Amino acid sequence: MDLSELQTIAQQERDRQPAVRVRCCTAAGCVSSGANAVKASLEAAVNTGNLGETVEVCSVGCLRLCGRGPLVEIETTSDAGTQETLYADVTPDNATDLITAIATGTPPSTPAIPADHPFFRYQQPIVLENSGKINPERIEEYIAVGGYQALGKVLLELEAKDVIAEITASGLRGRGGGGYPTGLKWATVAKMPNGQKYVVCNADEGDPGAFMDRSVLESDPHRVLEGMAIAAYAVGADHGYIYIRAEYPLAIAHLETAIKQAKRYGLMGNNVFGTPFDFKVDIRVGAGAFVCGEETALIASIEGGRGVPRPRPPYPAISGLWQAPTLINNVETYANVPAIVRQGASWYSAIGTEDSKGTKVFALTGKVENTGLIEVPMGTTVRQIVEEMGGGVPEGGTVKAVQTGGPSGGCIPADKLDTPISYASLQALGTMMGSGGTIVMDEGTSMVDVAKFYMDFCREESCGKCIPCRAGTVQLYGLLEKLLDGKGSTYDLKLLESLSHMVKNTSLCGLGQSAPNPVISTLRYFREEYEALVSS
Repeated sequence: MDLSELQTIAQQERDRQPAVRVRCCTAAGCVSSGANAVKASLEAAVNTGNLGETVEVCSVGCLRLCGRGPLVEIETTSDAGTQETLYADVTPDNATDLITAIATGTPPSTPAIPADHPFFRYQQPIVLENSGKINPERIEEYIAVGGYQALGKVLLELEAKDVIAEITASGLRGRGGGGYPTGLKWATVAKMPNGQKYVVCNADEGDPGAFMDRSVLESDPHRVLEGMAIAAYAVGADHGYIYIRAEYPLAIAHLETAIKQAKRYGLMGNNVFGTPFDFKVDIRVGAGAFVCGEETALIASIEGGRGVPRPRPPYPAISGLWQAPTLINNVETYANVPAIVRQGASWYSAIGTEDSKGTKVFALTGKVENTGLIEVPMGTTVRQIVEEMGGGVPEGGTVKAVQTGGPSGGCIPADKLDTPISYASLQALGTMMGSGGTIVMDEGTSMVDVAKFYMDFCREESCGKCIPCRAGTVQLYGLLEKLLDGKGSTYDLKLLESLSHMVKNTSLCGLGQSAPNPVISTLRYFREEYEALVSS
């Protein structure tokens, strides 16, 4: 395989595609709403109307407006250009109506989602640029939209140090938690002595309300594989692992298919693009332990051990999988890499804010009108996301708080909604970017109950290795339960606060260190709700 062969495959695929493509979302969210029956109805209508030569029904990944699934988008290409029309809440019956409208050239009775729908107002898809556009099970469609061009450019035109310099200049930071500079992490692994090195993709997405990584892997798995391969070349690795939770069967299936296809085309395996570069990827399926999202626990699990963290240093970049230097990034971080290589660091760094470059993918859920997957430039405000894109609380309700960062994050109160999204701004509010879960709460939500929910999650997910987390989360949960039962005292409230800081400051790993964050942030902004529960 060389670049000219890749371009030939891309052109053949573009020539193959008919003028009308009916794209049916068959990602997990829409499938749960009946998308498979909708797709079957679309195919039956095309067959009945003998439209097979001009109309193609295809499965695609997430079309983003998940709360209105099943979703179908009709793409029509003509001399005048390409037009895309999105339809929501599609049933098998009105699916047939859509095909009839195509055949007769008349408008369908099913109303379309307006092109200027507020949910899409601020979106700037980079990670999600192919999501909902291509069939994730056909490598040819990924190649047709520029897939694997970045890998070819890297292997044939750039030295490893040049790739790291480009990623560093882009300002990309890790999208899985604290936002560590990606280029710096890559450079650390690259500087280690030659020998066995690994790249790992952390797809162990476990935050309640989070489905960003799952959607990317279901919708565009080759993009993540390409990003991993570029990273492997840059740091001197030849073996990669994708660690993904078993609760994501569709994402796992799409990854398995993608790896086989990439091998068949010579885009993975030995001598990729006819160069000395070899790269192999294996999938490791986790059993659903939240703590395995912590990188040292993830490493232990891949090695076949119990998924528990270990003290750092040494960091995985120095001594990771089987004591070899190991690069660990999450799904979204790798998915940014091909676009940065294709379009340049200056293009990427011009997006976002001074300290937070590029875009961020969020899963918008909770008490909000429009739920789904969004990708917005860093610097977009919380209010723009929740009230404009999300449409605010249904039935005229009022936003009370927005939870970001999952169990490791905190709650942003309504009077802070004009805060621009960035790593520093969220940390200043006592929360964090995290992987991107964003849960909206209305005025009827008890913030003490929210804190209890997350503490229950953390105590259940604690690996039990260190006492502050193992015992502290249980005690914090007990104090919250006591307050909500009306049996708490002023002393219990003081104890809750001091214990939260003790657990945060003395736990071994990130899970324990961040577990009290929902308690600390709700105490900071909603203390009156706690005080109202104190009996004496």
